[in-house]
Amino acid sequence: MNLNNLEDLKDEMKKLGFGDAHIVKMEEHMRNNEPFFRLYDEVKATRGQVDITLHFKQSGQSDYYYLNRLEAVHNQAKPLEEGQKYLIITHTPEGQDNGVKKMENLNEAVAYFKKQSGNVELAVGKSAASKTMLANMENGKINYVARDFDRSFKSPPMPQIFWLNHGEGFGREHAANLVQGRSVYRDDLLNRDGIHYNAWVQLDTDKPRDRNDNLPMRHFTDSYGYDVKAQLGDYRIKEMEDPKTALKLENQLLNGHRPLVTVFKDGEETKLYLETAVRYGKLNFYREDGKPEKREQFQKETGLEVSSSFNKKMDQGKEKEVAQGQGMAM
Repeated sequence: MNLNNLEDLKDEMKKLGFGDAHIVKMEEHMRNNEPFFRLYDEVKATRGQVDITLHFKQSGQSDYYYLNRLEAVHNQAKPLEEGQKYLIITHTPEGQDNGVKKMENLNEAVAYFKKQSGNVELAVGKSAASKTMLANMENGKINYVARDFDRSFKSPPMPQIFWLNHGEGFGREHAANLVQGRSVYRDDLLNRDGIHYNAWVQLDTDKPRDRNDNLPMRHFTDSYGYDVKAQLGDYRIKEMEDPKTALKLENQLLNGHRPLVTVFKDGEETKLYLETAVRYGKLNFYREDGKPEKREQFQKETGLEVSSSFNKKMDQGKEKEVAQGQGMAM
């Protein structure tokens, strides 16, 4: 194992937002001289979880490893609890367990299960002795799928591939937020002419996937006019009263998060989730049960003027989105 390569990959992993536990697993695979391997992670989502897969490959000409691909998929099935795995359990004709394969990624577990024949069970749990059945196959035919697992089993969501280059690209945090439909702000993008620019980025679900089954990305440059700091200043949000919490809130939204904020409704403090709606020049408020709240009830009078100004810019045709095909600075 090349130790310089190991140090470089450790730096890349940290830059992408992965911690010591994943770095230790990476080093174990490298010491075993495996030609390729994957690492798995989960990020709690608004609904379900985002499953992340990192792809490592060894060079064909040396012992160097490369990390050039991150896959993220938003699974809305019940998230795994700590210590749990997906279990593919093979049964003998007499019904006895004849082997257990443990997997961490839901999509991979479902795909593997569907390729089996004979008597096989797909379950979730810490072991075969303490499991919950998700699906079952008898003599090669699926005869049971748990009701609350039916959608994830029959129509698993498509993963989004994020290409990496020496730790540059969309990391753990941004990838998880993008596949949940939110926008992230990047200040390290390059256009086709190699010129740097800043933009809000989101996955474009209105367009078809490409040949890699990836959704295209939509870019809203600074000239589009969406200023998250100005947007926050338009609303009566308690966290905006303190410069430190205001800056923290701004950074959370820039990174595509969905922070919980304090607003006043009917004379009382209440907690709501906040999201950017960059395309429409708005902020969206949601109750903790996921239902939307009308933003106007939390808006300052000056906020109405700013909103009107943004809409006027759009009406005048000043929207300037960067053309498709422009990518990350690598």
